[in-house]
Amino acid sequence: MADNERRKTIERQVAFLVLFLCMWGVGCETALYSVPEEMESGSFVANVAKDLRLDPKRLSARRARVVSEGSRQHFQLDRDTGDLFIKEKLDREELCGQTDPCTVQFKMILENPLQAFPAEIRVYDINDHSPEFSEQEFILKILETSEPGSRFPLDNAQDLDVGRNSLQNYSLSNNDYFHVDTREQSTGRKFAELVLDKLLDREELPEVSLVLTAVDGGSPPRSGTAQIRVTVLDANDNSPVFSQAIYQARVPENSPKDHPIVTVSATDLDEGNNGEIAYSFSQKSKENSKTFHIHGLTGEIRLTGQLDFETIEAYELDVRATDGGGIFSHTKVLVEVVDVNDNPPEVELISLNSPIPEDSSPETVVALFSVRDRDSGDNGRTVCSIDDDLPFSLKTTFRNSYSLVTEHALDRETVSEYNITITARDMGSPSLSTEKTITVKISDINDNSPVFSQTSYTLHVRENSGPALLLGQVRAFDSDSEQNAKVTYSLLPAEAGGLPLLSYISINSENGNVYALRSVDYEQIREFQVRVRAADGGSPPLSSEATVRVVILDENDNAPFLLYPLQNSSSPASELVPRSAGPGYLVTKVVAVDGDSGQNSWLSYQLLRATDPGLFTVASHNGEIRTTRLITERDSKKQKLIVVVRDSGESALSSSATLTIALVDGFSDAHLQYTEVAVEEEENGPLTLYLVISLCLVSFGFLVSVIIFICIKLYRRRNYGEKYVSASANGYGDSNFQTNLVDVSGTGTLSQSHRYEVCLTTGSGNSEFKFLRPVLPSLPPGQGPPGTGSGRDQDLLANFHLNPDLEPANQV
Repeated sequence: MADNERRKTIERQVAFLVLFLCMWGVGCETALYSVPEEMESGSFVANVAKDLRLDPKRLSARRARVVSEGSRQHFQLDRDTGDLFIKEKLDREELCGQTDPCTVQFKMILENPLQAFPAEIRVYDINDHSPEFSEQEFILKILETSEPGSRFPLDNAQDLDVGRNSLQNYSLSNNDYFHVDTREQSTGRKFAELVLDKLLDREELPEVSLVLTAVDGGSPPRSGTAQIRVTVLDANDNSPVFSQAIYQARVPENSPKDHPIVTVSATDLDEGNNGEIAYSFSQKSKENSKTFHIHGLTGEIRLTGQLDFETIEAYELDVRATDGGGIFSHTKVLVEVVDVNDNPPEVELISLNSPIPEDSSPETVVALFSVRDRDSGDNGRTVCSIDDDLPFSLKTTFRNSYSLVTEHALDRETVSEYNITITARDMGSPSLSTEKTITVKISDINDNSPVFSQTSYTLHVRENSGPALLLGQVRAFDSDSEQNAKVTYSLLPAEAGGLPLLSYISINSENGNVYALRSVDYEQIREFQVRVRAADGGSPPLSSEATVRVVILDENDNAPFLLYPLQNSSSPASELVPRSAGPGYLVTKVVAVDGDSGQNSWLSYQLLRATDPGLFTVASHNGEIRTTRLITERDSKKQKLIVVVRDSGESALSSSATLTIALVDGFSDAHLQYTEVAVEEEENGPLTLYLVISLCLVSFGFLVSVIIFICIKLYRRRNYGEKYVSASANGYGDSNFQTNLVDVSGTGTLSQSHRYEVCLTTGSGNSEFKFLRPVLPSLPPGQGPPGTGSGRDQDLLANFHLNPDLEPANQV
């Protein structure tokens, strides 16, 4: 036992030396360990982390594990220390049968990055089985005429152990006639032969009882016994003789049951019962008994069980031919099992790294797997392949192990998932193959900027449109996924005419809707451009820009303006026409312009009123005033004309011009006639003065009434404010109105000033999306201060009704 322990210690030291040389690159690939069989679960094997020079602190982070070949996992790894333990009790006879040495291969797998270290453990046999005979008693018939030194083969004992622990020798109980001789077969098995020491005499001793003991070489040794009953036969001169000393046969392993193997034949020169031969197996083993059968009369050997080259490659059968007198002879039948390609390759996935980033560099390890074929020769040699059109390749790492690595750059936007079929094919004929499909997903990185559906957008808005008006939408798409594809929109600062353009429009950062913030006057600004930026949610974010061109559409909000004659003087314009003027005489021309554009600025002229409507006419397109007939003496020397100028808008606007035309006899009397007209107009002066005085008195009375009304209103508001504090919490008075509200004061032809509240979308801290609404008192009906609920307030509420789904946010 001490020698056995010393031998195991030396072997362990050799294994550690080999492992040490492997770690320094001498050329070895596999780490070797050794353990005896039947060790209890949880027994310590080795510290593989120390042997492989790995940091035990990183084993858990890298998800270290051990993977045994086959479906059963015999070992387990402590990730905290790197110690390798036995997971379940190892039975060498179950793992390897009679194969020696018995090795169990496994791999240690590390991830992040993916690595595999091959290793194998040699399981040493312990003497846990005793030799056993197939029967407890054997009957042996020997002729009394047998010469001393004759040998008689005995049935073998079976020992499941191997090496020194297997059957070593036989011994026989003390007697005067026989001793046992232990011999060895070509396969290495020990068998016993009974050797006759002196002549037998049937009349003196017709039967001899012996005890045969089979002993193994274990420490301590184990043994098994069987009874041998030797019957002494009367003389039989001839023994059976086989036609061949050794019979040989080659049988494919896939041969069916009852397949004939070989026929043995023996002859006996005796006659009668002594010449009748019966065939049987001697030295029967369990494998031979359940695999082969011999016909006792014909000697034909047939197959009764299934052959498996991977389990047993050859059989040695001992055939006995016995005549009727009990004399027998022996021959050997050697059956060679021929391997056929009956085992397809087995693909075992060891580790899979999925998903992998699309920016993974070439040669990144995606998966580790091994291939095993239980056949031998070319039938057991395998090759692996994958489809050629994939961005992956296979590399051999060590014996029958492969790694799947990236071959070139990946693009998730082109292919987000690969179904890779690994084909393992052996070299047999016909070839067998196995396919295993693994799915490798590609994870996204932020490598694509948002792309606008258009490089430039044109939006239209009518002038004087109210705030919160949807102008249109811009859209950008990002071919990345999840957060990397989430697009947010923003406007870049810009100015036009000294006024920031962001005060005109805003954009919803989530959906790209563009809204108007304030009214725009076409006469002040016809169009403007802003840049919109679309940024994704990646880190760092990527962005792109597009141009938004906002075109203002004209509204007919400007009446025609008279350039001539001017209407701001105290007296209407006067023109002189000689009475000698004929029809078509050009008296004057009314000149007007319109601040609008297009059809809204097309002007037409019309004579609205005249002292003598039939005397003058106005050209509708150019405003020229001409005479329509000859002037007579009956025509009044002062003619008053009112000309109306209209534009062509849908709701036409107009202005009027008043002209005074003096008919003179000649241009020499022009000054006199013009003076008379002026005197007549001065005569009407007192009447005009009275009208002015009356208008002043009315205006003064109205002003006093307004002042009194305002005082009463302020007094009531103070009382109401104390009573309805909670009711008016959302209202804004003039005194506390925030100074940072947008001033949308109209200029030119815009409507009068109002105050608005700007609202953003809920939860959008960086949103450019704003709404305007009028800030009005929020008091119960009938309880507010005087003036609330008036028609004008109701109109404002009606004109600026907002979407109830939007919530007020920051005020601008």
